[in-house]
Amino acid sequence: MANGRADPDRRRKRRKRRIQAIVIYTAIAVGLAWFFESQATTTMIFVRHAEKALIPVGDPGLSPEGQGRAAELARQLVDADVVAGIDAIYSTPFRRTVETAQPVADLLGLEINRYDPDDNEAVLARILRNHKGKIILVVGHSDTLPALIADLGASKKVPPIAELEYDNIYVISIPWFGKTKTIRLRYGEPYTGKPADESNSGVNMTK
Repeated sequence: MANGRADPDRRRKRRKRRIQAIVIYTAIAVGLAWFFESQATTTMIFVRHAEKALIPVGDPGLSPEGQGRAAELARQLVDADVVAGIDAIYSTPFRRTVETAQPVADLLGLEINRYDPDDNEAVLARILRNHKGKIILVVGHSDTLPALIADLGASKKVPPIAELEYDNIYVISIPWFGKTKTIRLRYGEPYTGKPADESNSGVNMTK
């Protein structure tokens, strides 16, 4: 009888140990999955706004050439990640930058987050805090992007962007461990150093 009572007790103890082991292993697996997900590589894509119109002088939108380039940018980036695409979009508040980002936002159903082009630290901290492990598009200006990329800890050797140079895409990979890397790509009508319309050659096209 004593042996008969002991067998069920031993079986219950073994079952309890197995359940405890399963719970522990599951907790470890979930913890590791969360850790690696939270530490995943963050990818930031930087572009200058596309070609701007001549008027209004204060805050112009895009020219027809710029609208075409913005459409091409959307075509290039809508499938940037084969699973989900761009996760977030940031733009300065100017019409030319917002209109450059808008086709991407429309195709992916995303809102455009505005940021202050004079406060690199704030926008970079916001992006890295809210979108870690994601893919983020940032639209800026010829005189802000090189510094923004450098302040991110990426390449400090991004050359100045010329007045009529609109075809750069800078892809910055920020791994949770290791070196931040910078890749420069080109898209749309290539930069030749000459305006698309020679009649615009005397117009100030900076930013």
